[in-house]
Amino acid sequence: MGSRLMRWHIAVAAVALAGFLVVPDGSTLQLVWQVACGWFAAGMIAVGIRARRPAMRATWWLFAVGVAGNSGGILIEYILTRTEAEPGFPSLADVAYLSLYPAAAAGLLLLIRRRTAYRDWSSLIDATTLTTGMGLLAWVFMIKPAASDPSIGLIGHIFSTAYPVGDVVLLAMTVRLILSGSARNTSFRLVCGALICFLAGDGAWAVVNQMGWEPGPMAHKMLAVVFLAGYLLFGAAAVHPDVRALSSSIEPRPSRISRPLLFALTLASLIGPALLIVQALRHKVTDTLAIALGCVALFLLVVTRMSQLIKQLDVQTEKVRELAVTDELTGLPNRRAWNTELPRTIERVRRTGDPLTVAILDIDHFKHFNDAYGHLAGDRLLKEAAAAWQDQLRTADHLARYGGEEFVVMLPDATVAQAHEIVDRMRLATPLGQSFSAGIAVWNGSETSDELTARADAALYEAKNAGRNRICAAAEPANA
Repeated sequence: MGSRLMRWHIAVAAVALAGFLVVPDGSTLQLVWQVACGWFAAGMIAVGIRARRPAMRATWWLFAVGVAGNSGGILIEYILTRTEAEPGFPSLADVAYLSLYPAAAAGLLLLIRRRTAYRDWSSLIDATTLTTGMGLLAWVFMIKPAASDPSIGLIGHIFSTAYPVGDVVLLAMTVRLILSGSARNTSFRLVCGALICFLAGDGAWAVVNQMGWEPGPMAHKMLAVVFLAGYLLFGAAAVHPDVRALSSSIEPRPSRISRPLLFALTLASLIGPALLIVQALRHKVTDTLAIALGCVALFLLVVTRMSQLIKQLDVQTEKVRELAVTDELTGLPNRRAWNTELPRTIERVRRTGDPLTVAILDIDHFKHFNDAYGHLAGDRLLKEAAAAWQDQLRTADHLARYGGEEFVVMLPDATVAQAHEIVDRMRLATPLGQSFSAGIAVWNGSETSDELTARADAALYEAKNAGRNRICAAAEPANA
């Protein structure tokens, strides 16, 4: 049922678009064809709501209202032209045409809020940057000329500027939707395709009007077929099986900027200076204030985005630094961290005169345990042992994984007796019925960190040779 409905819609849409190109331009059949395409798409959206039962039904009803209203404007304009000598501007047809913008924008807003339950500031800033650049173009070439036309009156100015303003709002919502997260199924792509068709169609007509060009029959059909494709793509998105997952919450996209997005942001940032250069070359700078404000807004957006990237870089650098000194399996500091921390602590206790004891632990018969129960069990033993031992330590103590099944403990302000008591508590807490051998050594006040560790290591091997599952203290060095 699901795929059959989609295939049927695609077949009808293909026939509708191909047939429109052969219908005589300017004929009544062409008008009926356009209205029928729009209303068929709106009907398919309603069918999709009933058949697919998407989570965000309000979004799709708004899309259906916008598509039906926009295509219905063609019929209203035809009726007004036939019944009135001069329908005037604005008319009911303009109300119908413009209904697409608030309906689609409201539907997109609901969809974006449903998909992004988090605050994705990166996407918001990127979308605002792109929209600001395009909005500056729209102001110079469409909004300002429409607002300054003295022949249409106040209501005419409102409706005339509503078209480009609606395009800018629709562009902002489209860019925000595209940049919001990475989950993009077929229904998502169809919705984006429909929006791009409407924006491309309006943009093409804006260029035609700026150039004062009168399109011929085929060019007129090609411009109109773009809007028909937008209608039908909305219908296809609604009946596609993926529409159910379209409104699911998604993960935020990475904060980094891809090359295509960087290229688009660069072009948007250069629109203001480019407009100023063009007007200066023509010796007629008429939009100084608008261009200046646009440049300031774009500059602040770029600076904000750069600060986000720098902050992200700092966070990633800190993570890399943390990973470099952290054992991946147990989460304890690794040997590199130990080799940094022990000399630093020795220098501190050299000044204060406090005692410092180091212990090296080695899990007894770890290789046999690994061979008997497997490497996953061995990893589990290491992780559980690290957690159990950590619970027996004082706040000032420092436990690290030295390598393999060997661990080291730094015990500041602890005598041999105190260190022996702490390490013995750790030995008794070893999980899974296992034990360890340990060697402890007290810093003599002059030896290096390597020498102190070597004495503790020698005591460890003494404990192993004595039968394991015990703690041995290192003898004082000869030159103490």
